[in-house]
Amino acid sequence: MALKEVNKVELTSLMDNTIDFLSTNEKPEVKQVQEWMKEHKSTEWMEKHFSPPLAEHGFSMLVKIFLGSNSHTVLFDTGISPEGVVTNAERMGINLAEIEAVILSHGHLDHAGGLVKVAKAIDKNDLPIIVHEDMFKTRGTTNPDGTVRKAPSFPTEDSVHPAKFVKTKEPYALADNTIFITGEIPRKTDFEKDLLKQMAYVNGEWQPDPWVWDDRAVVLNVKDKGLIVISGCAHAGIINTLLCAQETMRVSRIHAVFGGFHLAGRDYETKITPTIDELKRFNPKLIAPSHCTGWRGIYAIRKAMPEAFVWNSVGNMYLL
Repeated sequence: MALKEVNKVELTSLMDNTIDFLSTNEKPEVKQVQEWMKEHKSTEWMEKHFSPPLAEHGFSMLVKIFLGSNSHTVLFDTGISPEGVVTNAERMGINLAEIEAVILSHGHLDHAGGLVKVAKAIDKNDLPIIVHEDMFKTRGTTNPDGTVRKAPSFPTEDSVHPAKFVKTKEPYALADNTIFITGEIPRKTDFEKDLLKQMAYVNGEWQPDPWVWDDRAVVLNVKDKGLIVISGCAHAGIINTLLCAQETMRVSRIHAVFGGFHLAGRDYETKITPTIDELKRFNPKLIAPSHCTGWRGIYAIRKAMPEAFVWNSVGNMYLL
């Protein structure tokens, strides 16, 4: 697909597993929540309205692009709790009504749990919510005793009305071809495992469903810098995700990588080392692993790529 270069990208972390607005940061592209809010809001507003945002086991990123005199805003994922993202937006003084579309990385609760409240807060007729058909599957997880624990159901069309679901398995572009959603991500590496314990209820019985084909990422192309890739959980593998972005966009340069890399947990921590080996080959200038990357994976990436690494915090703003 032909993805237009944009002049500037502004990313705001609306939800992640951690928050830290005290630690310093030396990168000019990154501002913690109190820093950028003091620039955007008056002292009077800050005194009356500012309250620290919340963190939870979930992910959500506000994406705003600038091209010439035009700008577009979309939301990528909606966190795990019903009201966490809406609450954080209010506390940061962010107007959710500016959002033109909602994109879901995949159908798991920690990325879609806030969808209904977010759609109501945006309150637009026919607001497009970009989804994959597999998000509507009845899913579960295998317990140690062999039983299956059913996952919460994905929101229905009625629950997000007057927004509407746009169902696609293929690559999809928004905002006049400036914001790109990958299609189903091919599995090319030999070390990136899928969700081994996931099950799906099909034809009256639970069946293995390890391939999270609805897992997708957002890709942006910044002029003179290269691609920005934002992953939700990278169930397809963050390396497979970056390869997909490069090949689909026909752009080799990866400038920045954000989001969950799914390196946490006994079944996945074994892929930390090979993942980092491949990440170093891409040589991004900025990398902010978060959410399901886990502290072991995040610490290892920080150690291996100190010049590029950023600790993501709820409220961080990235200007690229």
